[in-house]
Amino acid sequence: MNTNAPDNHVPPAPGSLSAEDFLALGAETTAFVKAIEVDGKPVYGIFSAFGQPLGYAESFAVAQATVRQNDLEPFSVH
Repeated sequence: MNTNAPDNHVPPAPGSLSAEDFLALGAETTAFVKAIEVDGKPVYGIFSAFGQPLGYAESFAVAQATVRQNDLEPFSVH
């Protein structure tokens, strides 16, 4: 039995979003993990949805865990 109240929020129609609005969807809840080099050493960079560097970690798993600990959803960029 579902006891949750119905969600009355209706998302905007895709055609009504500006390019900027579309790009910002999920930006506050998303971070990207990408292999980079820091001082010649391979690490995994953590970036905001807009590409701003947030930090880095020694391993992919630690980078993803760090993102999740900060209430963000990690996505991998190759």
